[in-house]
Parts: sequence; C-alpha cells; structure tokens
Amino acid sequence: MSIAIIDYGAGNLRSVQKAFQKLGFDTEITKDKTAIRTAKGIVLPGVGSFDAALIELRQAGLEVVIEEVIALRKPFLGICLGLQHLFESSEEGKMKGLGILSGAVKKFNFSGTPWENQSIPHMGWNRLLIEHKAPIFEGIEDGSMVYFAHSYHVVPQDKTLIATRTDYGIEFVSSIWKDNLFGIQFHPEKSGATGLRILQNFGKLCK
Repeated sequence: MSIAIIDYGAGNLRSVQKAFQKLGFDTEITKDKTAIRTAKGIVLPGVGSFDAALIELRQAGLEVVIEEVIALRKPFLGICLGLQHLFESSEEGKMKGLGILSGAVKKFNFSGTPWENQSIPHMGWNRLLIEHKAPIFEGIEDGSMVYFAHSYHVVPQDKTLIATRTDYGIEFVSSIWKDNLFGIQFHPEKSGATGLRILQNFGKLCK
C-alpha cells in the first residue's frame, strides 16, 4: 500500500479514495496502526465537528501514530477538518487539538466589517492565492479555483507555514506546508482538474 487514508468516520473517505484511485494510486482506508505506520504516505481527511472527530481519533489510538509518521517525515496531507486538527485548539470545540502545529482554528467573523452579511459557512468555489509554492501545488497557477465547505479557518502562529491564502471578505489561510506536512482547507476531491493535480502531486511524493 502506498497511501493510507485514516478512517475515523469522516464523511468524505470514499470520495478521497476514489480520486486517488482514478489517478492510479494504491490506497487503503484504515484505522490499523501498523498499516498507517508502514504506508508511504498518509491522508487525514475530515468532514464533521472538531471534538467528535478527535474523540474518534483518540479512542482508536491514532493520535500517537499520526505524530510518529509526521516525525518520520512521511508525506502527510490533512484535508479540511484534517488540517484543523493539526493545530492546538478550535473555537468550534473544547478539546485540545493534536498540537503538531502552533496556532488556533477561528470561526469566520465579519462583524464590524463591510462584509457583515457574508454567509457562513463559506461554500463553493474560490481562488487560491499562492504565497509559498508547496510541492503539492506544482503546475497549479495562482488564482486557480478550488471547492470549499467550512465555517472555521486556521491561524498559524508561524506565518512561514502559509502556502496559500483565499479571499472571502477577509483573507484566510487556505493551505499550509512544513517539510513533509501539508494541510489544505478545501476539498481536492471536489475541485475538478485542479484538485486531481494536487492529489497527483502528493501521490508522487509517496515513494
């Protein structure tokens, strides 16, 4: 197996797997610790609430495994909630995040701005504004459109982690990159050719 997709009840597991399979990558949806440790790349997807998903991860004993594979510099991709879990806390819940990255997850707040009537959640297509060209964005042009579905966004303490931003009344961090660790707020499996190229680029790192 080349890519392990961590199974903790997230709603988009199968669609992420199908996108990788369409590109020809060998994947397995699993919560088996050995399978995750021996995979060449790991994906932490996510649809749902911050606390509920963390409870599932911790009850399955997967928190330590995630820390291990990241420390071993295996390619790791957090998608949407999977990105948010990498940080220390979230305004959505009360539980501590995985704390692999310093920073917090904040809810969109447009009060006192010209965008007070902006809808939450942020749903639909929006542009990636590339700040640092992470390897997963090889061949992706600045301004490329991807699909979002979220009410919360990450605020990294270390601004050098920021790979892309996106403008939704305010500019928020839409992806991060640190060494082997990648996190994206959007859904590549719903983002057409651009999303598939991003997953292909990640898959190529898993050798």
